[in-house]
Amino acid sequence: MIGDKLVELRKSKKKTQQDMADILGIVKGTYSSYEQNRRTPDNEMQIKIADYFDITLDELNGRTPKESSDDFDAFMFEDKEAFDALPEEVKQELIKEINEKIEFLSYKQKNKNK
Repeated sequence: MIGDKLVELRKSKKKTQQDMADILGIVKGTYSSYEQNRRTPDNEMQIKIADYFDITLDELNGRTPKESSDDFDAFMFEDKEAFDALPEEVKQELIKEINEKIEFLSYKQKNKNK
């Protein structure tokens, strides 16, 4: 549930519930109710939370990305075993950087053709 994820994320940043309430512009009781799964943050608040922790809304809501095909992994990573051995947060950062590079190159290509 989202509350469990919020506790995990907050503790990873070494923040208190009061810190998080201040960051999000809400009262501590409201934030506490999110962590205790008594209330669910609305869409706008979920976006604020995801932005603060630099995660997707899917990650915030406990959805895991679908596994990519072996063909795609082989295409993307010459040394897949080395990639798989990296810590999860490093893998996610690499994937994010690759996606940003692809978006940039796509944008550059589109503007080149104008």
